[in-house]
Amino acid sequence: MQSSDLDPRRPVDATIDSPAREGLTGTAPADLYGAPERDEITVAPDGRPTAEQPAWRQDFPIDWPQDQYVERRDFMKFLVLVSGAFGVGQLWIVMQSWWRSRRAAFPARRIASLDEIPIGGTLAFTYPTDVDANVLVRVSADLLVAYSQKCTHLSCAVVPKPDQGVLHCPCHEGLFDLRSGNPIAGPPRRPLPRIVLQIRGRDVYPTAVEHRTT
Repeated sequence: MQSSDLDPRRPVDATIDSPAREGLTGTAPADLYGAPERDEITVAPDGRPTAEQPAWRQDFPIDWPQDQYVERRDFMKFLVLVSGAFGVGQLWIVMQSWWRSRRAAFPARRIASLDEIPIGGTLAFTYPTDVDANVLVRVSADLLVAYSQKCTHLSCAVVPKPDQGVLHCPCHEGLFDLRSGNPIAGPPRRPLPRIVLQIRGRDVYPTAVEHRTT
């Protein structure tokens, strides 16, 4: 045996089916195994053959294709997790919308007569429970609007200003359009919940709460 055969730093064939490595797995012949997968071959980052690598790199080989394979696999796992989270989020939004639509219908309850509300007049009332504060505004002879008084920013009580055509949140100077309830200034980004009204004879009844996102 030559002294070079005992040198632990001598180049080693990376494949497992070469005659040089026959016997490392017992007495199995070299042609027993098929060609190795690309991801199982040790390749230095600079691409040079093993014989041209410095001694320290031969002692600490880098599985470059394997490393890339692991990175791709981790990236795919990340994509699957993100896609799953996105899908769950969308399902949650759909379920919330369905639940709100089921919850929004409440028994009608008379709150006032049209004769009690002049044009430009306002009326505070609670609906559907005694702790849900709302405000009604008679914009014109034929138009009544009603909204929750809780600002959609931080739940401060909004104040109707019919002469200016707005509902004003004094906490952070938020403004909502009187006819639509949509935010037009300040921090609020969502419209006020609308109270659906019905006129029965001369009486005004709230019949539902309409939660909106736009």
